[in-house]
Amino acid sequence: MSRTALVTGASSGIGAVFARKLAALGYELMLVGRREERLRALSKNVIAADLGTEAGIATVERAIRETTGLELLVNNAGFGTLGRFWATDLPGQERMHMVHVMATMRLTYAALGGMVARNRGAVVSVSSVGAFGQSPGNVSYCATKAWINSFTEGLDMELRGIGSAVQVQALCPGFTVSEFHDTMGMDKRKIPQFLWMNAEDVVEASLRGLERRKTIVIPGWKYKIGAALGKHLPHEIKRRAGRPGGDRI
Repeated sequence: MSRTALVTGASSGIGAVFARKLAALGYELMLVGRREERLRALSKNVIAADLGTEAGIATVERAIRETTGLELLVNNAGFGTLGRFWATDLPGQERMHMVHVMATMRLTYAALGGMVARNRGAVVSVSSVGAFGQSPGNVSYCATKAWINSFTEGLDMELRGIGSAVQVQALCPGFTVSEFHDTMGMDKRKIPQFLWMNAEDVVEASLRGLERRKTIVIPGWKYKIGAALGKHLPHEIKRRAGRPGGDRI
């Protein structure tokens, strides 16, 4: 029986690494992204779609429902912005919520019906260590990633409550070498070198997490510590502490 994996945001970075590693594991790939030519370098089965639009989400929803052997959905599409919330472009903020929240929710909904009925499969949603705290200049980003974590943990409770073998995972990387930070206009030189991880290690951590049925996966010991502090430090302390990279807004 063929196994199919659908990966969104697969044209670069973490998504492209997921595609390569899943292909090596024997999955048939369905890759989603806005840059079709890049997707075709990784797979023949591609869907050119912008998940920041209603039409793009609906296109991928249909593809998921029409794929009878879907065993893995990777909700990887996402982006960041810089700037104080009230001073940034509102349509850009709305698009972020569409991609991180609405697309993740709707594609997961489309996938889980078949997975639960077959009692097999998994959904990985790429979150961030930013989900465990707040950051000036990245308010919507941190908030939408926190939603992904909460959504994933709630789904895990429901699936385990019915004894389902289907898994859900929120993958929470820190600073990862990719085009992500270039696109958002961030000077990567302001981030200490020791904080950077490569996308291969991030994806390997996710795949190991699936083997171990881990719901929240945080690659790298430094970020595990950071996430724990982010969850438990009082807001007053976090507000004064700032974040790596200094004032970028």
